[in-house]
Amino acid sequence: MKRPALAAGLALGLIALSGPAFAQAFGVGSYSEQTGEALYQGVCQGCHMPNAKGAVGAGAYPALAENRKLTAKVYPVLVVLRGQKAMPEFGSSFTDAQVANVVNYVRSNFGNHYTDAVTPDEVKTLRASLLPR
Repeated sequence: MKRPALAAGLALGLIALSGPAFAQAFGVGSYSEQTGEALYQGVCQGCHMPNAKGAVGAGAYPALAENRKLTAKVYPVLVVLRGQKAMPEFGSSFTDAQVANVVNYVRSNFGNHYTDAVTPDEVKTLRASLLPR
């Protein structure tokens, strides 16, 4: 009888530590990588592939290479912060600088040539206005 209660308690504890609660408990900045390239290689390329052309298999991972959706710099910032469809949110794990760095890296590599860089202050503003506290 104690095992189901213990399992339920553990499950509730894990749920409670997801998303913003996780960030509060463990602090934003769970990843040590700082450059956009290192973050992409360490976190993003597992799904989006080293060439950023995406993949289809157990799931569909969109291509970031030559992607017109990256034209407006706010869009990829929001996707990284909040997640989208099967992509998890990284707002609770990345600092403002890390979000800016990885977004700028993707927007200026892989056949993308967007030069209006995202700043950490812009990420901070979006994070404060769009993410639950």
